Formats: sequence, structure tokens, C-alpha cells
Amino acid sequence: MQGTLGRAAFAVATATLAFTASANAAVRHDAPNHKIGHSMSSNWAGYDVTGGSYTSVSASWTQPAVNCSITPTGWSSFWVGLDGDTSNTVEQTGTEGDCSSGRAVYSAWYEMYPKYPKTYSSPVAPGDRFSASVTTDGRGAFTLTLSDTTRGWTQTTAARLKSARLASAEVIAEAPSSSGGVLPVSDFGTVGFSGAAVNGAPLTGSARGIDPITMVSGGTVKAEPSSIGNGSFSVAWKHQ
Repeated sequence: MQGTLGRAAFAVATATLAFTASANAAVRHDAPNHKIGHSMSSNWAGYDVTGGSYTSVSASWTQPAVNCSITPTGWSSFWVGLDGDTSNTVEQTGTEGDCSSGRAVYSAWYEMYPKYPKTYSSPVAPGDRFSASVTTDGRGAFTLTLSDTTRGWTQTTAARLKSARLASAEVIAEAPSSSGGVLPVSDFGTVGFSGAAVNGAPLTGSARGIDPITMVSGGTVKAEPSSIGNGSFSVAWKHQ
């Protein structure tokens, strides 16, 4: 697609968009769409690393409250994952904060893209502290773990994907997608990530292959990461 410059192609969902948890598979957490150069995407904001082989990624964050008076209809997700940049799969888990006709809706999920995401039934609320990790044995077996340390629940999912290239690792705030393309991003204010680590090492600004990604659409900055130090950074919402 135009502007990908060798990045993973954007694939859209075919289901009708819905807000219920049972129909949440209509919302996708995809590869970076329209990646331009090394630092812009229409649906990702945060950090990723490329240029090596990646078998683990982890980070923690506090689920932000979405401001549905600013964005009455919008979507935002926060996750860690492997692949998706220079590869056509993404193995990921995280949380979501959406606005449905002015009402905030929160959830937790995992996704082995290009398969549809699976929504966990565990409750999510703004202010909950999360830790997440995706690991693999390098032979197609993955373990995706998401913990709400505030509420005391953990979801651990074992999955297989032999085609995974393990070409990137990322910690991302995302505007999810539907069959119509990238969705408006809900106003999540600022989300702070900490303890971001790849292959067991803290993610720093000097890490080999690190890429700060700003979410941009039509010249409008939608979300932007701060600088990163010792595995900590934030992403600030700018525009729907």
C-alpha cells in the first residue's frame, strides 16, 4: 500500500462494527497502516524495534479514562506485541477504552493477527494497573499474559503461529481498525508505559533498531510518544 515502504500491509476486517463484547472481533489491532519512513503511522503511536529476532516483550501501564465528551464515538487500545513491523502477523495482548455514543466501554483482549481478537470477560476500569507480556519459544508456540494487578486477575493464553517471523517487538497505543479502515481514536489523555523490555533487556532510546512512532493522519498528529528512558515513556492523545 502507498507509504508502507516495505512495512506490513494493512488488512481490514470483514465483520460489521459493534460495541458489544461478543461482537468485538469486528475491531482489529493491526500492523502499522501507511507507515512512512521510520516514524509515522496512521494507527500506531509508541515504540518498536526491528532488525533482529525478538522472542519476548513486556510492559506495564495504567488504563487511562477515555473522555467521551470530547470523542463521543472513538476507540483506543494499549498493548505489547511481537511482529507487525516488516512482517504480516502480530501476536499481541492489551486493553481497550472506547466511546459508544458518549458512553465509555473498557475491555481486555489478545489477538493472533490476522485472526480476529478474543475479548476476555475479566473486568477493566480506568485506573487499573496492567502488566503484559508476549513470549515465544521461537518455534511457533506463544504465551500471552495480561494481568490486572489492581483487581487481581491474570489471563494467560497459549497459542501457535508457525508463520511468525519474530521481526519486531512493540509497545503501542493504537487506533483500532474495522472493515472501513482506521477508526477515530478516543481521547485517552495520556497513557504511561513502564518496564518496557524486549528480549529481557529494558527498552532505551539507544536500543538497536528502536523506532519512535507518531500517529499521523492527513498531516494531523493524532497521538505522540515522549522520549524513552529505562523502559518508561508516555503517549499523549492529540486529535481524534
